[in-house]
Amino acid sequence: MEQKKLLIVDDQNGIRVLLMEVFSSEGYATFQASNGKLALEIVKKESPDLVLLDMKIPGMDGLEILKHVKAINKDIKVIMMTAYGELDMIKEATDLGALMHFTKPFDIDEMRIAVNMQLEGGSSSQFAIGS
Repeated sequence: MEQKKLLIVDDQNGIRVLLMEVFSSEGYATFQASNGKLALEIVKKESPDLVLLDMKIPGMDGLEILKHVKAINKDIKVIMMTAYGELDMIKEATDLGALMHFTKPFDIDEMRIAVNMQLEGGSSSQFAIGS
């Protein structure tokens, strides 16, 4: 079976490194980007199965990146991460096709379970986890 691809987009290096370690050890091919431009280049080149996308990124915010990702390939699954309780942005992200969101600091095990369910479960059902 082909290895599932996961793209982590966050401007905080520590979060990218942590998530890369967790999901590499889960057996996924992991990619990382610190900004929207790089993230979209990776999406075009690698076509990841799932994107973990931070809401607040300098330059191009998470909603803008999400719109571009879905324009490139509407089947790419996206999970949003946010340090803020911005319900209007979260609702908009969901309307744009994000599956769920995690509020930082998130529980890494909850995140791991959610990603595994999305990538291994094969179901396209939408549900929300987190606060």
